[in-house]
Amino acid sequence: MDDPVYGPDEIDDLARRAQGGDRDALEVLLGAVRPRALNVCRGVLPHLADAEDACQEALINISRKIDTWNGRGRFTTWMHVVCVNSARSTYRKLKNQAVAADPTEVGPLESPDPRTTSVIAGTRLDLLEAMETIERDHPQLVEPLLLRDVYGLPYDEIARLVDAPLGTVKAQIHHGRKMTRPLLSAERTTD
Repeated sequence: MDDPVYGPDEIDDLARRAQGGDRDALEVLLGAVRPRALNVCRGVLPHLADAEDACQEALINISRKIDTWNGRGRFTTWMHVVCVNSARSTYRKLKNQAVAADPTEVGPLESPDPRTTSVIAGTRLDLLEAMETIERDHPQLVEPLLLRDVYGLPYDEIARLVDAPLGTVKAQIHHGRKMTRPLLSAERTTD
């Protein structure tokens, strides 16, 4: 038997009930949003196993932080941000493990898969590296930029998510794009 499909209003209702302490609603909610959470994580991490790890972290974070959803926008939009942040956190962990690993234990490098190529960058990993660099000095730019240019959320929705005026969000995205371009072109010209 197929799992039931829940619409946006039903998801929001489950989230409100879960915020109120209904553990059954929380379990149903997590099951209902898991496929979407995995897709968001796969948008950042091209390898399925890595995306699944990030998705698991995202679901744990959703269950722990559900009280921070303010109900002004859709629950799935709020969840999207939690998933992006979990995927970025997983990426950082993987990067740190790779740096610490013995280079002689690493096998041959895989050829890039065109299905994992970002519209913005040569690869998603190029974009993640650029975001890591920008975040050091300008952390406020990264989330709006990823939500707009990777996930295509509209400006007004991003403004609600990050709780900032629309003009500020547009300026952050514009500034983030200006800072990202040279980082991506520098990566691509060294190949």
